[in-house]
Amino acid sequence: MDSFLFLALDYSLRGFAVSLFGTLWIALVFWYLATYLISPLRKIPGPFLAGWTNLWRMYHVTQGQSQVVLHELHQKYGPVVRIAPNVVDLDLPEMIKTIYNTKGDYRKTEFYHGSSAKSNGRIIYNLFSECDPDIHAQQKRPIAKYYSLTGVLPLEPHIDEVINYLCQRLEEEFINGLNAGITCKLDQWLLFYTWDVVGQATFSEPIGYLKNGFDFDGTIAISDTAMDYFSLVGQLPVLDHLLDKNPIYRIGPPAFGNITNISITHLLDRLQGKDTSYHDANKPDFLDRFIDAKDKYPDIVDDSQIISYLMINMIAGADTTAITLNAAIYFALKDRRVWARLQKEIRACQSSLDAAPSAVPYNIASALPYLNAVVREAMRMHPGVAMTLERYVPPGGLTLPNGQYIPQGSIVGMNPYVIARNRSVWGEDSDVFRPERWLRDDSQESEEEFQARLRLMNNSDLAFGAGSRICIGRNLGLLEVYKVMATLISRYDIELAHPHRDWKTHNSFFVRQEGINVKLSRRS
Repeated sequence: MDSFLFLALDYSLRGFAVSLFGTLWIALVFWYLATYLISPLRKIPGPFLAGWTNLWRMYHVTQGQSQVVLHELHQKYGPVVRIAPNVVDLDLPEMIKTIYNTKGDYRKTEFYHGSSAKSNGRIIYNLFSECDPDIHAQQKRPIAKYYSLTGVLPLEPHIDEVINYLCQRLEEEFINGLNAGITCKLDQWLLFYTWDVVGQATFSEPIGYLKNGFDFDGTIAISDTAMDYFSLVGQLPVLDHLLDKNPIYRIGPPAFGNITNISITHLLDRLQGKDTSYHDANKPDFLDRFIDAKDKYPDIVDDSQIISYLMINMIAGADTTAITLNAAIYFALKDRRVWARLQKEIRACQSSLDAAPSAVPYNIASALPYLNAVVREAMRMHPGVAMTLERYVPPGGLTLPNGQYIPQGSIVGMNPYVIARNRSVWGEDSDVFRPERWLRDDSQESEEEFQARLRLMNNSDLAFGAGSRICIGRNLGLLEVYKVMATLISRYDIELAHPHRDWKTHNSFFVRQEGINVKLSRRS
């Protein structure tokens, strides 16, 4: 009798479980259907699945070419495309100053929270991930002047040291003696250069990648993995709270432990006077300036905030600069006409370079028109960041130029890669690397016409973002780029080892490259 009752109860519970599961499944389907049908974005064109779930864009992010997919969608559907249930991507350069303005009313979304850290149960937001414009402005105020062009120029001696050492290591590995003619993986060495520059400019000590010739401490690999994670969970931010920010047990990607330890160690050594063997007080670095900011703004800057500043320098300062360098050199080398003109311009100022240190001074490099044009065009063709820069539509909604209305709370954004191919700005050859578009080479164009076109291009340039959240490190990055490009071209003959083989790229928020293999020799 007991066995019979137990069996009956078992069947009853099983039936209840199946019924409950079926009910929940039906409710979920109806919820998705209702959400889709009543969405104010339903009439905006885009992939069918994208209107139902974020999984569509998560998939394309995992493939590493999401920027190309998005560009193709705009070619198919037009300037307004729905890429997620509540996200609309715009290819409308004229709306840049509206969405990415200095007022900060279009707030960053939770997409950016994935780059934050969790400490002692509390999420710590940094200058990049902080979405509240008032808090961001408060954090930025004590250090903003140090990232202006006037602020970064005193760091040039630090950069000179690393450029000179880069040249020494390239000659040792690929030019001198038996190593002459060995293929150089230039993309890797330029990445080592930018990471070591960040260490030198921040702490007065390079991290050591140029010296070792490889990612000796695994930090670069960990950074790549963390960026892969950030770009993925940014498509569905709740995942970050289940993985990296899990309150019970952290499941997330490898943390920036090395970078955190490096930052903490250098701060403690500086405060205790233990770094005098390499730190010269007459050559201040970012750490010196952050400590000064702590003295001037004690209510805002404490030791934890200094660590946050240091980590932003380390995490965001190297990869994007290396990406720009690699793009400029690769595109120029692929077009012999461009490379020949670039060589001629840089080497024409040899009389100025003879009296200068081996690292070309910034005031000389930045004054070269064609070098400027090549760098600008490289950042257009291959921006360091090529994902939608998401913003929430503020109260009052957003009316697009075609009269279409997007309500408050929706997410809108633009992708630098897509905007950089808008033909209304860049012309019919927007898919072509042509540095001359930044110059008045065409005698048929008046000075007024050129200046109007230049203003349009500058206003449509999202390589560093725009508005109040524009990249704080852009001046330092360009300082590094101009100097090292001018130095390498003035000293060496460089050619692609495999001119008919294309590089490989992977979009993981930063569009990383590999496969820039070159032959180096001393300048003939």
